[in-house]
Amino acid sequence: MLNEITSVRQLPGEHRRRWFTSVTMDLVVWVDEAGVPMQFQFCYDKGSGERALTWNADSGFSHMAVDDGEGMGGMGYKASPILVADGSLDRARVMQIFLESSSCMPTGISGFISQKIAEYRPELNHPTDQHLERGGA
Repeated sequence: MLNEITSVRQLPGEHRRRWFTSVTMDLVVWVDEAGVPMQFQFCYDKGSGERALTWNADSGFSHMAVDDGEGMGGMGYKASPILVADGSLDRARVMQIFLESSSCMPTGISGFISQKIAEYRPELNHPTDQHLERGGA
């Protein structure tokens, strides 16, 4: 079940972030002043090949793998997680795990996310390496 973290760090100049999390998933949703979702990042399969589905109005969708940075820093330090190109999204599976975990979320947010998952098309996926932008407390 995705539960909301209420003490999320907010960045000046960005829409307000809402962060929902579970053992295997994270969902960060940026909302406008009225609480309407404007963009999101849904990370799933945490701990076992994590993936991130991201959407915003300007660039559309991306579906990426999360490289957690383990074993990267040559000095023995953990590197920052980054998003790297990944294969196709199993839309039916992602929709199922989201719906199963979102029953306690506000319906405006869960409805928006499920609508966007349903709209995902592989031809709209434009992978580029990105730093992972998680809610941050």
